[in-house]
Amino acid sequence: MTINIKFLLWLLLLFSASFCHGSELDIQCLKSVQKSVADPNGILKSSWKLNSSGVSGYICESTGVECWSHDQNRVLSLRLSSLGLQGPFPKGLDDCTSTIALDLSGNRFSGPIPSRIAHDAPHLSYLDLSNNGFSGEIPDSIADMVYHNVLNLEHNRLDGPIPERFNALGRLTTLSVADNLLSGSIPALLRKFPASHFAGNQGLCGAPLERPSGGRRVRGGLLLLLVLYFPRWLGLSKRLRASGLRV
Repeated sequence: MTINIKFLLWLLLLFSASFCHGSELDIQCLKSVQKSVADPNGILKSSWKLNSSGVSGYICESTGVECWSHDQNRVLSLRLSSLGLQGPFPKGLDDCTSTIALDLSGNRFSGPIPSRIAHDAPHLSYLDLSNNGFSGEIPDSIADMVYHNVLNLEHNRLDGPIPERFNALGRLTTLSVADNLLSGSIPALLRKFPASHFAGNQGLCGAPLERPSGGRRVRGGLLLLLVLYFPRWLGLSKRLRASGLRV
């Protein structure tokens, strides 16, 4: 397997940077996230014990929190899928300085995806916001996440176009925007993904989606008429010629 040297250097720099910033920012990040979301099932309230500052790795036992190392309070990923969480997009992610994965899928979040998402979480390579109620346009700043591999925005209420700047996301291996309210043409780089990953957006057009245009339907109808009636016309023409009439 070919190793991407730039990707390894990025991980090394990210890991080193997280050492410098320390654990306190990560703890503050989780406190901000917890405070900014509604948690009707009390899962975060019961699991996230964020007042034990100084205890190595204690936040790593919290639901949905994965750490770079179990003896350090530095968040590698937040996987908060299907916890019944509600409210707007969580706040405070800019303090999770070494986080590379965020999964909020299967909750009841609503409102816009922040335009500053790439600024607040610049190192994300995995972002799953599917099966929520997010609305508004897809921020084109996501294109600034140059190491992005997975982007799942399906089953929301997002509208407007897919940003043309997404043509810069050359590392994407997984993408889905199905079942939204999107419109416009699909950026060229994204056309390698299956049509099902764009389905359910009435306004989207272009490859890989295939929707016959009105012109195609008309041409198809004319072809069908020719197939049905040409033999009859040919027989009538021959009879008219035999009678001395020109056709």
